[in-house]
Amino acid sequence: MSELNEDEFADRDNDELVLLLIDEDSIDNGNEPNNFLDTDVNDDIASVGLREQLRFFKNNVGKTIDLYSGQVGDEAWFALTKIPNTWINAGPTENGAQNFLASGPGLGSPNIDNDREVLLDDISGVTPLRATGLKMLEGKKVLAVVYDSGISINYSPLKGNLKGDNLGMVAFEVVSVKKRNNGSSSSLPTVTIKILDVDAVINWEKTLFSNPPVPESSSEPFDIAPPASSIGPIFTVAK
Repeated sequence: MSELNEDEFADRDNDELVLLLIDEDSIDNGNEPNNFLDTDVNDDIASVGLREQLRFFKNNVGKTIDLYSGQVGDEAWFALTKIPNTWINAGPTENGAQNFLASGPGLGSPNIDNDREVLLDDISGVTPLRATGLKMLEGKKVLAVVYDSGISINYSPLKGNLKGDNLGMVAFEVVSVKKRNNGSSSSLPTVTIKILDVDAVINWEKTLFSNPPVPESSSEPFDIAPPASSIGPIFTVAK
């Protein structure tokens, strides 16, 4: 995969999206600080492989809102750092990231054995984002698949279970990442985002956040405060 450093990414920022996963601890009906209705977040139509834009986001393009990002050990934002070969081979295209976004066979739609989720378990490199990783995304534009339940993570080796119902997709720009002061002692940062229209950006090139900090375990490091500065993010073209 070709790599884009931060300066190169900034030069191409208008047509690049970082592909992320977000679960119920950040976007769900009733969640603080937005208290979304079930219809706001497609909870009324949630299903495996759903890729519709969440209604609140579709109806509020350009609006700036805050999202919480979970807790240490129960994170809500995840980076896909690499694409499995099984996703590439699944079809309907030769691009594994695009196949995932299109809910290809075994990636949300039925495969030959009528199994919608066979390619969504034990996915290597699904990395939960804590404060430092989130801070590295400031100023970046994101396309995220949103899950109706929690994304579970196994450590050593790092793997994620991406099975379960989806609420759909959202797009946004990460405006700022700040320490959350109104949660529990393990709460991860508040992320301020500016909503983008999925339909307007869906054809932009997708990239993977390939160098987020990798947690040692569900409790270490206890990374809840965004650093004043961090290493530059590296993005690879999502194939």
